[in-house]
Amino acid sequence: MILLELFWTFLKIGIFTFGGGYAMVALIQNEVVVNHGWMSQQEFTDILAVSQMTPGPIGINTATYTGYTAVVNSGLPVWEGVVGSLLASLAVILLPVVAMLLVYGYLSHHRDNPVIDAMLKVLRITVVGLIAAAAMLLLTEESFGHPGLNKQFIVSVLIFVGVFYFSLRRRTNPIVLIVASGIVGLVVFSV
Repeated sequence: MILLELFWTFLKIGIFTFGGGYAMVALIQNEVVVNHGWMSQQEFTDILAVSQMTPGPIGINTATYTGYTAVVNSGLPVWEGVVGSLLASLAVILLPVVAMLLVYGYLSHHRDNPVIDAMLKVLRITVVGLIAAAAMLLLTEESFGHPGLNKQFIVSVLIFVGVFYFSLRRRTNPIVLIVASGIVGLVVFSV
């Protein structure tokens, strides 16, 4: 039963997400942690971290790891977890791929239409909101530590501010920022 629920859940997520993987993270979190309770917030945060580090689109990576974890957490064997990961990955891309194939032909012939232009402008604003919601999901106690004057929280906030500054103002390469953040975290938390 969980495999069918998983497929249906990720099918809905796939069709109602505009803006790519980061926009989809908030919907995935709401469905798998809040609505269905298939995993804890800590497990989802860990899945999100792994999804960001592995090659490929974050939305599909998150769906894959979430599908596996949800099925295994329900008590089913590992091989069914693999089936769950495949079903979640397929479901999250199925309808968007079909929709894009249909929409592409229409949009390519009507690029200069003011109605299409207005619609795309509204979608851009929506995408910014969805990505901001995904960023807010990471502002949890699991990611930053308990708010207050403790070492993990202070270092996490300082790293966040530093990365934000260097990516926005200095246009620093994201790979350099990731490596630098990892080194700072390793040095600070190993002492």
